[in-house]
Amino acid sequence: MRPGKKRRESAAAPKREQTRRPEGRRETKPSSDAVAGRNPVVEALRAKVPAKELLVAERAEIDERMQEAMRLAKNQNLLIKEVSRGVLDGLTGTTMHQGIALVIKPFQYANFEELLKKSKKPGLLIGLDGVTDPHNLGAIVRSAAAFGADGVVIPERRTAAMTGSAWKSSAGAAARLPISQVTNLVRSLEDAKKAGFFVVGLDAEGDESLPKFSLSRVCLCHRR
Repeated sequence: MRPGKKRRESAAAPKREQTRRPEGRRETKPSSDAVAGRNPVVEALRAKVPAKELLVAERAEIDERMQEAMRLAKNQNLLIKEVSRGVLDGLTGTTMHQGIALVIKPFQYANFEELLKKSKKPGLLIGLDGVTDPHNLGAIVRSAAAFGADGVVIPERRTAAMTGSAWKSSAGAAARLPISQVTNLVRSLEDAKKAGFFVVGLDAEGDESLPKFSLSRVCLCHRR
């Protein structure tokens, strides 16, 4: 009986191993900030998102998009490395990377105190809270630059950071507009008030539209 039992256990072992293999293909938390996928990588390289290196999977199919990505990376003097698909899985947090990923450089945030000093008079700073989608953050940065803002201020927690996706959505504005990441947004707003800024809150359900808003009227009412 025991020899037969051993044979049944050994015969069943490969089946249990086969059922575990797909579990290793689940999406996980990415180990680095990276743009994955052939079209997104090409678009990021076209937008000149600051990057460290381009990673290509071993034996990946080289189509026109892949060729363009490698050409753009070479023109920007980026390191191009061939890695296993497992490395790309861990780096991007997904198996849907299409065999290519662009590793993004950490964003260089501006010092808030320096941002206050360098702002024009009168200055315009955009403070954000609760914006968790990096694409929305990038779009706001793009709009802030178009309105002539001196900078954007975001908190360190509960808000999207300037990732590769946010940089790409900013359409290059993140390279021109200072963005500061602060520990406490409320305290930073108080510091801005001490530096001569007026703090105006925006609410989608507010009773006054922004085009009709007059800061001079607010100042006169405050003086009274």
